[in-house]
Amino acid sequence: MMAALSPHGEENRTMSAEDYHEPVLREEVLRLLQPGRGKLFLDGTLGGGGHSEALLQAGANVVGLDQDRDAIAAAEERLAGFGERFVPVRANFARAAGVLDEMGIAQVDGILLDIGVSSYQLEEPARGFSFLHDGPLDMRMDRDGPFLTAADWVNTKDEAELAALFRELGEEPSARKIAARIVRKRAERSFTTTLELAAAVEEVCPRRGRLHPATRVFQALRIAVNRELEALGEALSALTPRLAPGGRWAVITFHSLEDRIVKQFFKQQSTEWLNRPEWPEPRRNPDFHLHLITRRPVTASPAEEQRNPRSRSAKLRVAERIPTHARHS
Repeated sequence: MMAALSPHGEENRTMSAEDYHEPVLREEVLRLLQPGRGKLFLDGTLGGGGHSEALLQAGANVVGLDQDRDAIAAAEERLAGFGERFVPVRANFARAAGVLDEMGIAQVDGILLDIGVSSYQLEEPARGFSFLHDGPLDMRMDRDGPFLTAADWVNTKDEAELAALFRELGEEPSARKIAARIVRKRAERSFTTTLELAAAVEEVCPRRGRLHPATRVFQALRIAVNRELEALGEALSALTPRLAPGGRWAVITFHSLEDRIVKQFFKQQSTEWLNRPEWPEPRRNPDFHLHLITRRPVTASPAEEQRNPRSRSAKLRVAERIPTHARHS
């Protein structure tokens, strides 16, 4: 098949599962999720199918979700040999509860979310995620969805909105100066490519170390474009009731904002008693549904970090759904 050309002239390859990253913390996920024959798992971030493949090889059945059509195609190719035990669905994991309803599935034995960008998405210029390759300033994981592109954000949001975005979602110390530079430059010409934006950031923050000056700005835009934090919060709330008693939640995050959401949600849902100074006595938490399996996040081994640098920032947290009777004992 002949490769297509992107609007900027890059070759847009027909991709396969090999274009996706090696799944991070694979063995730790298997050990903590405890897949087995006949169990049903929801993989809400299918990617190239690496984690789903491991679950299927352990005997489990898997419903795999991804909003990226390229990811669905790659996973279908990779996991075709598992037949009806694997069901791919193109959807954002925030919609996972609705997907389960449509499939007539009341409960699952485990849920996995791997909140990150795939190697393919980063390395394919036409996707617009990377400041290292010139491509359209897009960053949408679902290119058929209703969300604004990164170009829409940088060309239409006012200076204060951009500064807040870079500061809050990118934790960028020079957020205000970068926002001001973007607004000044777009008055001359709109931003359309990744390298144009990266160059504007470098004008404010010259490169001095290993971290590219545009890293935090691109991170903030990607999170905003795809509503990543909102989707994570929605999924945690909607899917916890869909876990069978003894079923386990596993969430892999790659930066502090995501990890904080997961940590706080698991803490809220695993605290049996609530106490406030104004109360005469502690009260049972109505949201007590989970038991923490990992008190601290699981991180990659030195061997995995060397083999797969992407794993260095990965944090895995796992919780287990408690039986209903345990909530009232």
